[in-house]
Amino acid sequence: MPAVPFRQAAARRFLALAGAALDIVYPPACAGCGVLLGSKASLCPHCWSKLALIERPYCDVLGTPFSHDLGPGILSADAIANPPPFDRLRSVALYDDLARILVQSLKYRDRTDLAPMMAGWMLRAGDGSVQAADVILPVPLHRSRLIWRKFNQAAELARAIGRLAGKPVLVDALRRTKRTRRQVGLGPRAREENVRGAFAITTAGREALFGRRVVLVDDVYTTGATVAAVTRSLKRAGVSDVTVLTFARALPGPI
Repeated sequence: MPAVPFRQAAARRFLALAGAALDIVYPPACAGCGVLLGSKASLCPHCWSKLALIERPYCDVLGTPFSHDLGPGILSADAIANPPPFDRLRSVALYDDLARILVQSLKYRDRTDLAPMMAGWMLRAGDGSVQAADVILPVPLHRSRLIWRKFNQAAELARAIGRLAGKPVLVDALRRTKRTRRQVGLGPRAREENVRGAFAITTAGREALFGRRVVLVDDVYTTGATVAAVTRSLKRAGVSDVTVLTFARALPGPI
Protein backbone atom coordinates (compact mmCIF):
# COMPACT_ATOMS: atom_id res chain seq x y z
CA MET A 1 0.00 0.00 0.00
CA PRO A 2 1.43 3.46 -0.89
CA ALA A 3 2.63 5.50 2.06
CA VAL A 4 0.05 8.32 1.80
CA PRO A 5 -3.08 6.08 1.59
CA PHE A 6 -1.64 3.95 4.42
CA ARG A 7 -1.23 7.01 6.63
CA GLN A 8 -4.72 8.18 5.76
CA ALA A 9 -6.20 4.80 6.63
CA ALA A 10 -4.23 4.71 9.89
CA ALA A 11 -5.43 8.22 10.76
CA ARG A 12 -9.07 7.29 10.10
CA ARG A 13 -8.73 4.18 12.29
CA PHE A 14 -7.09 6.20 15.07
CA LEU A 15 -9.93 8.77 14.94
CA ALA A 16 -12.52 5.98 15.04
CA LEU A 17 -10.86 4.40 18.08
CA ALA A 18 -10.54 7.79 19.78
CA GLY A 19 -14.23 8.47 19.10
CA ALA A 20 -15.19 5.10 20.58
CA ALA A 21 -13.11 5.84 23.68
CA LEU A 22 -14.78 9.23 24.09
CA ASP A 23 -18.21 7.59 23.80
CA ILE A 24 -17.32 5.43 26.79
CA VAL A 25 -16.18 8.39 28.88
CA TYR A 26 -18.89 10.75 27.61
CA PRO A 27 -21.87 8.61 26.51
CA PRO A 28 -23.83 10.06 23.55
CA ALA A 29 -26.77 12.13 24.71
CA CYS A 30 -29.67 14.00 23.14
CA ALA A 31 -28.56 17.51 22.20
CA GLY A 32 -31.92 18.82 23.38
CA CYS A 33 -32.64 17.19 26.74
CA GLY A 34 -29.52 15.18 27.60
CA VAL A 35 -31.12 11.72 27.66
CA LEU A 36 -28.64 8.99 26.72
CA LEU A 37 -28.75 7.81 23.10
CA GLY A 38 -27.17 5.16 20.93
CA SER A 39 -25.46 7.66 18.63
CA LYS A 40 -23.77 11.00 19.15
CA ALA A 41 -24.97 14.44 18.09
CA SER A 42 -28.61 13.60 17.57
CA LEU A 43 -32.03 14.18 19.12
CA CYS A 44 -34.30 11.82 21.01
CA PRO A 45 -37.72 11.19 19.42
CA HIS A 46 -39.43 13.53 21.90
CA CYS A 47 -37.11 16.47 21.13
CA TRP A 48 -37.22 15.76 17.41
CA SER A 49 -41.00 16.06 17.50
CA LYS A 50 -40.67 19.52 19.08
CA LEU A 51 -38.36 20.92 16.40
CA ALA A 52 -40.49 23.34 14.34
CA LEU A 53 -39.18 22.48 10.87
CA ILE A 54 -39.85 24.91 8.03
CA GLU A 55 -41.44 22.91 5.23
CA ARG A 56 -43.19 23.89 2.02
CA PRO A 57 -45.28 25.87 1.26
CA TYR A 58 -43.10 28.91 1.83
CA CYS A 59 -42.09 32.13 0.06
CA ASP A 60 -39.67 31.34 -2.76
CA VAL A 61 -37.45 34.31 -1.82
CA LEU A 62 -37.60 34.70 1.97
CA GLY A 63 -38.54 31.14 2.86
CA THR A 64 -41.32 32.43 5.11
CA PRO A 65 -43.77 29.57 5.75
CA PHE A 66 -47.33 29.92 4.49
CA SER A 67 -50.35 28.47 6.27
CA HIS A 68 -51.87 27.44 2.93
CA ASP A 69 -50.38 26.31 -0.37
CA LEU A 70 -50.93 29.17 -2.82
CA GLY A 71 -49.11 27.52 -5.70
CA PRO A 72 -45.54 27.66 -7.03
CA GLY A 73 -43.61 30.91 -7.18
CA ILE A 74 -45.75 32.79 -4.66
CA LEU A 75 -43.92 35.51 -2.72
CA SER A 76 -44.68 36.85 0.73
CA ALA A 77 -45.85 40.44 1.17
CA ASP A 78 -42.49 41.33 2.76
CA ALA A 79 -40.52 39.93 -0.18
CA ILE A 80 -42.60 42.01 -2.57
CA ALA A 81 -42.54 45.24 -0.53
CA ASN A 82 -38.90 44.95 0.63
CA PRO A 83 -36.94 42.73 -1.78
CA PRO A 84 -33.71 41.54 -0.11
CA PRO A 85 -30.33 41.92 -1.83
CA PHE A 86 -29.80 38.14 -1.70
CA ASP A 87 -31.62 35.82 -4.09
CA ARG A 88 -33.19 33.40 -1.61
CA LEU A 89 -33.23 32.43 2.05
CA ARG A 90 -33.63 28.90 3.39
CA SER A 91 -33.65 27.75 7.02
CA VAL A 92 -34.15 24.47 8.85
CA ALA A 93 -36.47 25.47 11.69
CA LEU A 94 -38.16 28.30 13.50
CA TYR A 95 -36.06 29.84 16.26
CA ASP A 96 -38.13 28.40 19.09
CA ASP A 97 -37.01 26.84 22.36
CA LEU A 98 -35.33 23.72 20.94
CA ALA A 99 -33.66 25.43 17.97
CA ARG A 100 -32.41 28.09 20.38
CA ILE A 101 -30.88 25.41 22.61
CA LEU A 102 -29.04 23.86 19.65
CA VAL A 103 -27.77 27.19 18.31
CA GLN A 104 -26.65 28.48 21.70
CA SER A 105 -25.01 25.14 22.57
CA LEU A 106 -22.94 25.38 19.39
CA LYS A 107 -22.26 29.08 19.74
CA TYR A 108 -21.62 29.62 23.44
CA ARG A 109 -20.99 26.17 24.95
CA ASP A 110 -18.33 24.95 22.51
CA ARG A 111 -20.56 22.17 21.19
CA THR A 112 -18.86 22.03 17.81
CA ASP A 113 -19.79 18.34 17.70
CA LEU A 114 -23.33 19.48 16.86
CA ALA A 115 -22.23 21.12 13.60
CA PRO A 116 -22.33 17.95 11.42
CA MET A 117 -25.86 17.10 12.59
CA MET A 118 -27.11 20.64 12.04
CA ALA A 119 -25.32 20.83 8.68
CA GLY A 120 -27.12 17.71 7.45
CA TRP A 121 -30.46 19.33 8.12
CA MET A 122 -29.28 22.59 6.52
CA LEU A 123 -28.22 20.75 3.37
CA ARG A 124 -31.74 19.31 3.09
CA ALA A 125 -33.38 22.67 3.86
CA GLY A 126 -31.28 24.29 1.13
CA ASP A 127 -33.65 22.77 -1.41
CA GLY A 128 -30.91 22.13 -3.99
CA SER A 129 -29.19 25.50 -3.59
CA VAL A 130 -26.03 24.01 -2.11
CA GLN A 131 -25.71 21.50 -4.93
CA ALA A 132 -26.17 24.32 -7.46
CA ALA A 133 -23.62 26.62 -5.82
CA ASP A 134 -19.95 27.00 -6.69
CA VAL A 135 -18.69 27.87 -3.21
CA ILE A 136 -19.82 28.12 0.41
CA LEU A 137 -19.02 31.14 2.58
CA PRO A 138 -19.56 31.60 6.33
CA VAL A 139 -20.54 34.98 7.74
CA PRO A 140 -17.24 36.08 9.35
CA LEU A 141 -16.62 37.19 12.93
CA HIS A 142 -14.46 40.18 13.75
CA ARG A 143 -11.00 38.96 14.77
CA SER A 144 -11.36 40.31 18.32
CA ARG A 145 -14.58 38.37 18.82
CA LEU A 146 -13.06 35.30 17.18
CA ILE A 147 -10.20 35.37 19.69
CA TRP A 148 -12.64 35.66 22.58
CA ARG A 149 -15.02 32.95 21.29
CA LYS A 150 -12.23 30.69 19.92
CA PHE A 151 -14.19 29.65 16.81
CA ASN A 152 -16.77 30.95 14.35
CA GLN A 153 -19.97 28.93 14.59
CA ALA A 154 -20.94 29.89 11.02
CA ALA A 155 -17.59 28.57 9.77
CA GLU A 156 -18.11 25.29 11.64
CA LEU A 157 -21.50 24.86 9.95
CA ALA A 158 -20.11 25.88 6.54
CA ARG A 159 -17.24 23.39 6.73
CA ALA A 160 -19.61 20.59 7.72
CA ILE A 161 -21.97 21.44 4.85
CA GLY A 162 -19.03 21.58 2.46
CA ARG A 163 -17.88 18.11 3.51
CA LEU A 164 -21.36 16.67 3.05
CA ALA A 165 -21.94 18.33 -0.33
CA GLY A 166 -18.39 18.10 -1.69
CA LYS A 167 -18.25 21.88 -2.19
CA PRO A 168 -15.32 24.23 -1.48
CA VAL A 169 -15.60 26.43 1.61
CA LEU A 170 -13.84 29.80 1.50
CA VAL A 171 -13.30 31.10 5.03
CA ASP A 172 -10.79 33.80 4.05
CA ALA A 173 -12.65 35.41 1.16
CA LEU A 174 -14.58 37.79 3.39
CA ARG A 175 -13.47 39.91 6.37
CA ARG A 176 -15.41 41.69 9.08
CA THR A 177 -13.63 45.03 9.17
CA LYS A 178 -15.76 46.74 11.80
CA ARG A 179 -16.23 45.54 15.36
CA THR A 180 -19.99 45.85 15.67
CA ARG A 181 -22.17 45.69 18.74
CA ARG A 182 -24.04 42.46 19.36
CA GLN A 183 -27.26 42.46 17.36
CA VAL A 184 -29.31 40.96 20.21
CA GLY A 185 -31.74 43.54 21.54
CA LEU A 186 -31.38 45.94 18.60
CA GLY A 187 -34.33 46.90 16.42
CA PRO A 188 -34.32 46.40 12.63
CA ARG A 189 -33.00 49.89 11.80
CA ALA A 190 -30.37 49.76 14.54
CA ARG A 191 -29.22 46.35 13.30
CA GLU A 192 -28.89 47.65 9.75
CA GLU A 193 -26.88 50.68 10.88
CA ASN A 194 -24.75 48.49 13.15
CA VAL A 195 -23.46 46.34 10.26
CA ARG A 196 -23.32 49.05 7.58
CA GLY A 197 -19.89 48.90 5.93
CA ALA A 198 -18.77 46.11 8.28
CA PHE A 199 -17.68 43.60 5.61
CA ALA A 200 -15.07 43.60 2.87
CA ILE A 201 -13.97 41.11 0.22
CA THR A 202 -10.30 40.15 0.36
CA THR A 203 -8.09 40.31 -2.72
CA ALA A 204 -8.06 36.52 -2.94
CA GLY A 205 -11.80 36.50 -2.44
CA ARG A 206 -12.41 38.82 -5.40
CA GLU A 207 -10.53 36.46 -7.68
CA ALA A 208 -12.31 33.37 -6.32
CA LEU A 209 -15.85 34.78 -6.18
CA PHE A 210 -16.31 36.77 -9.39
CA GLY A 211 -19.22 35.35 -11.40
CA ARG A 212 -19.82 32.55 -8.88
CA ARG A 213 -22.96 31.24 -7.21
CA VAL A 214 -22.53 31.44 -3.43
CA VAL A 215 -24.20 29.89 -0.39
CA LEU A 216 -23.79 32.22 2.59
CA VAL A 217 -24.03 30.34 5.90
CA ASP A 218 -25.04 31.66 9.33
CA ASP A 219 -26.64 30.17 12.43
CA VAL A 220 -29.77 32.35 12.78
CA TYR A 221 -31.69 34.74 10.53
CA THR A 222 -33.48 37.44 12.54
CA THR A 223 -34.01 40.69 10.63
CA GLY A 224 -31.52 39.84 7.88
CA ALA A 225 -29.39 42.96 8.44
CA THR A 226 -26.11 41.04 8.70
CA VAL A 227 -26.55 38.78 5.68
CA ALA A 228 -27.93 41.69 3.66
CA ALA A 229 -24.77 43.71 4.39
CA VAL A 230 -22.58 40.74 3.42
CA THR A 231 -24.60 40.14 0.24
CA ARG A 232 -24.17 43.75 -0.89
CA SER A 233 -20.41 43.34 -0.58
CA LEU A 234 -20.55 40.07 -2.50
CA LYS A 235 -22.68 41.50 -5.30
CA ARG A 236 -20.35 44.50 -5.65
CA ALA A 237 -17.50 41.98 -6.06
CA GLY A 238 -19.31 40.34 -8.97
CA VAL A 239 -20.99 37.37 -7.29
CA SER A 240 -23.86 36.30 -9.55
CA ASP A 241 -26.20 34.58 -7.06
CA VAL A 242 -26.43 34.42 -3.26
CA THR A 243 -28.42 31.91 -1.25
CA VAL A 244 -28.55 32.57 2.49
CA LEU A 245 -28.70 29.30 4.45
CA THR A 246 -29.25 29.32 8.21
CA PHE A 247 -30.12 26.73 10.80
CA ALA A 248 -32.86 28.78 12.48
CA ARG A 249 -35.22 31.53 11.41
CA ALA A 250 -36.87 34.02 13.72
CA LEU A 251 -40.30 35.28 12.68
CA PRO A 252 -42.02 38.43 13.97
CA GLY A 253 -44.11 37.83 17.06
CA PRO A 254 -43.83 35.19 19.79
CA ILE A 255 -42.42 31.90 18.54
